[in-house]
Amino acid sequence: MKALKQKIEVFAKEAGMDVLGFAPKERFEGLEARRNPFTVFPEGETVIMLGKRVCRGSLRGVEEGSNFGDYACFGRNWLEDEFLALACYDLTRVLEDEGWEACPLFPNPTEAPAMGVAVTPGKEAPNVYPDFTYAAVAAGVAEVAYSGMVFSKEFGPRQRFHMVITDAKLPATPLLEQSVCDRCMQCADSCPYGAISKTEQNQVNIAGKVMTVGKLDEGKCRACKNGALPNRLHAKGQPDRMAALCNRTCICHLEEERLIGNVFENPFRTSEPWVR
Repeated sequence: MKALKQKIEVFAKEAGMDVLGFAPKERFEGLEARRNPFTVFPEGETVIMLGKRVCRGSLRGVEEGSNFGDYACFGRNWLEDEFLALACYDLTRVLEDEGWEACPLFPNPTEAPAMGVAVTPGKEAPNVYPDFTYAAVAAGVAEVAYSGMVFSKEFGPRQRFHMVITDAKLPATPLLEQSVCDRCMQCADSCPYGAISKTEQNQVNIAGKVMTVGKLDEGKCRACKNGALPNRLHAKGQPDRMAALCNRTCICHLEEERLIGNVFENPFRTSEPWVR
């Protein structure tokens, strides 16, 4: 299986993927069925997480307050619907050509309720949407930051993921040991709505990796006028905070402190941010 993993790594690099991780089935033991990818493919053995960066420049217009639509295109809609989707489809073909079944999955929000009835007793009702945050941590490519955002060691919060489940038993990626988020609390301090609590916290345990996450008031995030957007896929889904003031402040801090690998010649923020 090492040769197959190497072939996948070569493919991912050629396809322009920025993040790649492998999670074995046992890391999902105990995860509720409606959030578990192996509910979709019970014979599967490995979850493969494909990540592509949100280019920092796609957030520039939001940071300046001068252009919001192009982030929605390049940093969200096209990134998920086209750039990542094509790579996910092509990786599925690579695995099928090697004789392994592969199930491509889109990051639909887990908050979406069932939209049908179970086909037989004991089965989950359709549609089951796996938890991509859980899977990214289980695949060793990310942690959950204090803000609740998914941070990688290379880009901090600036990536989005697609998933492939396969019945090939591939070598696992070690869980991310390095803590990317340093719990500086600037995410909470920068939020004009006080949506991220500095005192109320939850301990999130994913495959044995424990992370401290501040309690988030998603209702306040949905009302945010500082770059946050409603979930485009379902009204009950988590708001998109990628371009929100809190997350842009995180990006600035991570770059300044060299806590991530992808840093730039010039700082992202050179003056006080706009706030509404």
